Amino acid sequence: GGAYAAREAREALAAGMHVLLFSDNVSLQDEVDLKRFARQRDLLLMGPGAGTAILNGIGLGFANAIPRGPVGIVSAAGTGLQEVSTLLAKRGVGVSQAIGTGGRDLSRAVGGLTFFAGVEALQADDSTEIVALISKPPDPQVTRKLLDTIAATSKPTVLCLLGADVPESTDKHLHFARTLEECALMAAALAQGADLDPQKFIKEEDQGLHDFIQKTRSGFSEQQCFIRALYSGGTLCYEAQVIWKDLLTQPVYSNAPLKKQFQLVDAWHSKGHSAVDLGEEEFTLGRPHPMIDNTLRIQRMQQEVRDKQTAVILLDVVIGYGAHPDPAAELGEAIRHLRAENFSGQSVAFIASVTGSEQDPQGYARSAALLQESGVFVCKSNAQAARLAAALVEGE
Repeated sequence: GGAYAAREAREALAAGMHVLLFSDNVSLQDEVDLKRFARQRDLLLMGPGAGTAILNGIGLGFANAIPRGPVGIVSAAGTGLQEVSTLLAKRGVGVSQAIGTGGRDLSRAVGGLTFFAGVEALQADDSTEIVALISKPPDPQVTRKLLDTIAATSKPTVLCLLGADVPESTDKHLHFARTLEECALMAAALAQGADLDPQKFIKEEDQGLHDFIQKTRSGFSEQQCFIRALYSGGTLCYEAQVIWKDLLTQPVYSNAPLKKQFQLVDAWHSKGHSAVDLGEEEFTLGRPHPMIDNTLRIQRMQQEVRDKQTAVILLDVVIGYGAHPDPAAELGEAIRHLRAENFSGQSVAFIASVTGSEQDPQGYARSAALLQESGVFVCKSNAQAARLAAALVEGE
């Protein structure tokens, strides 16, 4: 727990070890002190609240089985790191190192102590040819410093500050991505020496969704108009909201909203379009994280299906080491039951994406197939799932 974690981390750093600090509830002051201590010793303190890392091919925390390759990642967002690394793997591109920093690292108080150490480490790492940097929008001062730091480096860099307005860069080796999906596509293109036009590629991928949209929309009742997204991955929840900001006419409420005014008054009850991060503390107090335990999500699905205004239920299914041993089977079975009971006589569309690789213990293709057999439409990325959900309720 938080109280002991800081002390244990300090002892490990003092002994000359890099530390992945998985625990939450470590005070901001402890985080700053530990990161300064690590910096003096030329060590990485990843966390607190860092869920994932891949160092020299070894996955730590929640991680996926990703081939070794040229892309090095630093991420202040755990499931962001997983989504980008698995999308890279699906495009045949491996990862050299993936460093998670914890979500507060790029705040003004912490000042990116681990993030900048990670950028330095990747510049010095011979196996890293392309750098991908991922975060929710940092403090503006820290963003400036980050842009200056990248400008002084030599390796091609993709910077994904989810949904942030990023200044146009004159820097030839710096590419901006607005979503995790774009970040992965750009990094893969750089690694493969291919042309960079993520938007064109995304449009082509989405073309295949047209028939499903037509057919599904014709099954909705007058009342069905809202998306209910139930996330286990906080960054995936955030990415979806970034995409919906441009595509939905009505606001999206969340317990982890882009803007404070869209905070759900009660995280346990959706209103309008809702994106719920079930990994937030109000849901995880005294119970396992939703990547490990599906109970709360299954209960919430029952609740949403009974709401006559629900058109789409969207899920992220995160597989890999540390995650639930077979989330697709358990969620799939629950969805089969829900579809059979069908309380309101309405057909609710179930959409999901699977964050994972073929080499993960649960298997990507197998997990996707289990969900499909339960009547879930499985998208190629979380971003695509968000776009599809929007098209279903907006009639695009």
